[in-house]
Amino acid sequence: MVNDKFKDERYILTDEKAALALDVLRQRLNRQLEASLEVCVRCGVCADSCHYYVSNPKPEHVPAYRAEKLRQVYRKLFDPLGKIAPGWVGAAELDQEMVEQLILNAFGTCTMCGRCVLNCPMGVDTRQIIRTARAMLTAIDMTPEGLKATVDVHLEAGNNMDVTPEDYIETIKWMEEELQNEVGDSSATIPLDKKNARLVYTFNPREVKYFPYLIQAAAKIYNAAGENWTLSTESWDATNYGLFSGDDKAARQIADNLEKAVNHLGAEMLVMAECGHGYRSQRWEAENWLGHSYPFKVISFVELQAEYIRQGRIKLDPTRNAKRVTYHDPCNQARNGGIIEEPRYILRHSVMDFVEMEPHGAENYCCSGGGGMLSMTEFASERKAAGKAKADQILATGAEIIATSCHNCLDQLDEIKRFYKLKVKIQNLSELVANAVIWPNSPQPKDESQEPGA
Repeated sequence: MVNDKFKDERYILTDEKAALALDVLRQRLNRQLEASLEVCVRCGVCADSCHYYVSNPKPEHVPAYRAEKLRQVYRKLFDPLGKIAPGWVGAAELDQEMVEQLILNAFGTCTMCGRCVLNCPMGVDTRQIIRTARAMLTAIDMTPEGLKATVDVHLEAGNNMDVTPEDYIETIKWMEEELQNEVGDSSATIPLDKKNARLVYTFNPREVKYFPYLIQAAAKIYNAAGENWTLSTESWDATNYGLFSGDDKAARQIADNLEKAVNHLGAEMLVMAECGHGYRSQRWEAENWLGHSYPFKVISFVELQAEYIRQGRIKLDPTRNAKRVTYHDPCNQARNGGIIEEPRYILRHSVMDFVEMEPHGAENYCCSGGGGMLSMTEFASERKAAGKAKADQILATGAEIIATSCHNCLDQLDEIKRFYKLKVKIQNLSELVANAVIWPNSPQPKDESQEPGA
């Protein structure tokens, strides 16, 4: 054992575990992965693309350096010279020291945000390399405990925070009452298990457990738009941490649960909550895990809100959001999902003073909370340090409110705010939209934003 982070017995590499991990590498070695492992020219362009390196410039934070550890194992297996003269090509065995380096590189200092991929002149997909390393480690039970537990709980309980069906339904009914009181309209509802609704909406379990007002905000938008919508009690969790652990079997089961729920209700569309990786998992990855296409459409709530505004289905009063607002692009929505213009369209219609971070859109820096990083407490200090790049971006905007559309981002931005003592408020995009909604024939509240730093 060469690192104090790995004292648990399950982190000890045996010959049997090494063989299993290498078998996972063999199974996942396709043309895309092989090209990414072969074509890196060590140019260093990826260094300034990484928020870890920008925040703390040291060699182990260079994406090419991270990926090199798996390349060394790959060369030992597949490079003819790697087998007979490993020193010539930098090949290495998967031994105890190497497996601990893989854990540190794959889990501890990478969020798989993809910014290095965007800027690599050779097209190296470091995300795929890192997720392969994570899959190898997960196969031999070396996933960090917090991430492992998050996936296991989701598989056992149907959501990643072990919310019971009773608590879920009680929270929904409570938020329905709160919504009716807010808008003074008893016809505003949050339907459950409604058959043949146009769409099924999902939640991040953190909304049900800790932030129920976000359920109320979404419901207000749906009701104002006159949407034919419903929630499912069968499966409602938008998250899929199988994307982060590299466990395709778990990811497939979680995606299958949502697909069955939508099919049972007969809906035309699945709308993913404002959750970056949840959207990417269900929209872009799930059909690969499942091996078939969905019989329904999958979109993000961000896209749907923009659609409502374009179609005039909701009316907004931006004066109710008078403070300066900037927007943090979640990596898995913007860079890895293509949702870039929609949040800006929404903000231009729902707030008075919108200012961009630089860089932004696909080039925006990761908040450092993605990749399941918030669940891995052993890497908390590295995560907070890597948030410096984002803190600097925020400060440069002069904004009082940071809007985003992802719960991992919300939580990490809140940590950055406290760690770097930023005088800002962090809000979901839908909060700002809901506050600006003009409810038909009803008086609306004025700007309810708290003071900066609240």
